[in-house]
Amino acid sequence: MTGIAAPRVRGSAAPTTPPPSTTLVELTWIEKTIENWIRFGRDISEQILDRRRRVMGFAPNSTFAFVRWAANDFGTVISRIDIVRAVGAGEPFQTLPFVRPGGDLLLKIEGWPKVERVLQAIDAIEAIGVDPVDVSPNHWRHLHNRLTAGEEPRAYSLNQHRAFLLRRRAEP
Repeated sequence: MTGIAAPRVRGSAAPTTPPPSTTLVELTWIEKTIENWIRFGRDISEQILDRRRRVMGFAPNSTFAFVRWAANDFGTVISRIDIVRAVGAGEPFQTLPFVRPGGDLLLKIEGWPKVERVLQAIDAIEAIGVDPVDVSPNHWRHLHNRLTAGEEPRAYSLNQHRAFLLRRRAEP
C-alpha cells in the first residue's frame, strides 16, 4: 500500500456527544492490518473508544470520504473508498459497514488501482483550491461510473464548481 499518508481529518473538535440524526463512522487503525480513515469531511463529533478506534459523527447532508484497507499474512484483502452524503431522519439510505445508519452512496470503488485513482482525483480537486466536501455530488457519481466502466473520468474544474454553487443557491 505505497503512497498512502497517515489519516487526515480536518475540523476535529473535542470529544462530543453526537446530536440526533448524526451519521456515525467507526474508524480503526491497526497499522498494516486494518486501516480505516476519513480522507475528507467535516465531523461534528468524535468519540475516542481506545487508542486504535474512534467514532466520527457527520451532520445530515454533509459529504465525507471513508477509506477502508485491510491485509492479512498473504497481502491486501480489501481496498475500498466510499464517498457518502450523510442522511437526515427519514431519508432513504444504503447501508455500509462501519457507517450507522448508512448514507447516500455517491461513489463506491474497490481495488487498490481504482482507489488510488480516486485519491488522486481528490488531490487534484484540492490543488485547484476546492474543498472536496463542497464538490457537486454529480461529480462523485460521474467519477464512480467512469472508473467502474474502465473509462477516463473528466477532471473537476473551477467553472464546473462555480456552476454547481450557483445552481445550489438558486434551489428553493
